[in-house]
Amino acid sequence: MNDRYDGYSGSYSGDASNTSDQYELVGYDEYGQPVYRQVPQQPAQYEYPQATQGQGYGYDPYATGQQPPVPSYDTYDPYGAGAPAQQGPPPSYDPYGAVAGTGQQQRVEEQTATAHIPAQAAPRTEPAARERDGAPEYRTEQFSFVEEPDENSEDVIDWLKFTESRTERREEARRRGRSRVVALVIVLVLCVTGGVGYLWYAGKLPGFGSADPGKGAADTAGPQNRDVIVVHLHNTKGGGTSTALLVNNTTTKQGTTVLLPNSLALTDDEGSTTTLGKSVGGDGSSGTRDAIDTVLGTDVEGTWRLDTPYLNNLVELVGNIDIDTNADVPDPAAKSGKKATSPLVKKGKQQTLSGPMAVAYATYRAPGESETAQLMRFGQVMQGVLRKLSSDPHAATVTVQSLAQILDPSLGEKDLGAFLAKLADRAKGGDYKTALLPVQQDGTLSEQATDSVVKDVLGGTVKNPGKDASVRVGIKNATGVKARTEKARVSLVNGGYTFVDAGTRTAAQPASQVTYQDADRKQDAVEVAKTLGLPTSAVRKGKTVANADVSVVLGQNYTGGQ
Repeated sequence: MNDRYDGYSGSYSGDASNTSDQYELVGYDEYGQPVYRQVPQQPAQYEYPQATQGQGYGYDPYATGQQPPVPSYDTYDPYGAGAPAQQGPPPSYDPYGAVAGTGQQQRVEEQTATAHIPAQAAPRTEPAARERDGAPEYRTEQFSFVEEPDENSEDVIDWLKFTESRTERREEARRRGRSRVVALVIVLVLCVTGGVGYLWYAGKLPGFGSADPGKGAADTAGPQNRDVIVVHLHNTKGGGTSTALLVNNTTTKQGTTVLLPNSLALTDDEGSTTTLGKSVGGDGSSGTRDAIDTVLGTDVEGTWRLDTPYLNNLVELVGNIDIDTNADVPDPAAKSGKKATSPLVKKGKQQTLSGPMAVAYATYRAPGESETAQLMRFGQVMQGVLRKLSSDPHAATVTVQSLAQILDPSLGEKDLGAFLAKLADRAKGGDYKTALLPVQQDGTLSEQATDSVVKDVLGGTVKNPGKDASVRVGIKNATGVKARTEKARVSLVNGGYTFVDAGTRTAAQPASQVTYQDADRKQDAVEVAKTLGLPTSAVRKGKTVANADVSVVLGQNYTGGQ
């Protein structure tokens, strides 16, 4: 078998017994194979025999006393070409033809320093090496690099992006849904809480009276702000008048129409007793307004004269009214003596009334009915108009201006429009009512009227007069003699006091009594007693009528003296 050649510069016999060549590891090549180099050998110490004279070519080195000849060339011959023939192998024989210990041998060693070992196999390729080592075989084309386009990889990436974006969209939709639900719940809770709080504060919550149990009582008994005007309805066709007070209590947020019967007793400028109906036709607006202030203790700010044609126009301007009618009203335009026709206004719930129908209903008084029945119908029409009137002051003023009415100087168009707008707001909100001022047959106020209307609706206590204002004295006759009321009136008017008729008591009272409610009125009460000829011992602190500073109950001991 031939020895293999590994690229080494010399030949290798393959004899395992040849151990003269030694190698050491110097590194690894690009395939991971170890690289060796031959360990330099120390030249053998050979002592040449001393040459003698006469020795020449063909010297026998084994002969005694002979020295082998030295070659005369320096060129390295790997095959020994040109070398003289020798008898037997020389010492330290070099199989490559180099003499041991020469410089030529060192150069050969330097040339083969980085060569492979002659006995080492040729470098194996990577796949073959891995296959023999038992590792799986990999090829370069099996690997894919980032810069190389791969449709499958792009599809996977696109799918991952799509899945991720769809998941994020679902999560975002869930978050938005939860946020909307939470916001809706919060809004509902706030609305419910606000509504319940408002109803509780306004005292409209079922089962609850007022937000503060003591607040309602304090509002009723304490000072309150009231805006009051008087309206006179003049029936231009049938004659007669109807009077009402429109009250806006800005403290309790309550609106009221107070109906005043024409039989209400008033005192004119001269101190004479008259009725409301006569005062409206005789004294004019200012005189009647002052007389109402005196008897009721109110502060009427202005007078609104409303003739029936203007009431007709007002109802038309607000777009008709809806009220509950309590009677069938015939058409006033129908001629008498003819066959009865259908009524102009029918009795029933929520009847829609036009302008002419509203006028007919407000002024209608059936045969045998009292004045109070007609007055209540007028109050229904006024409240129905307020429910349809605009709550905006400017719009309400435009409505008033559209009437083209000549108003009283005490109440201009803007003032009337703003006032009616406030009452319209009360009427729309359900904070409006209609009350009738009850009077006795003689026109004086009863105790019921004083407590329920004058006190609760119109102020509870009379207005505070100025320093120069006259003291109002309420006279209640308990003597059993009606004429003594007039005597007391004359005495008080002559003494500079304002007379207020407080009515007549059915049961007679033996002793007279003079009372005052405010401590500041004690001296006034004493002077009133002296003016009426009563003893000062009759003066005491107590409850007075609502529209008077000092109250006097005339007993049987009053004889009408000075």
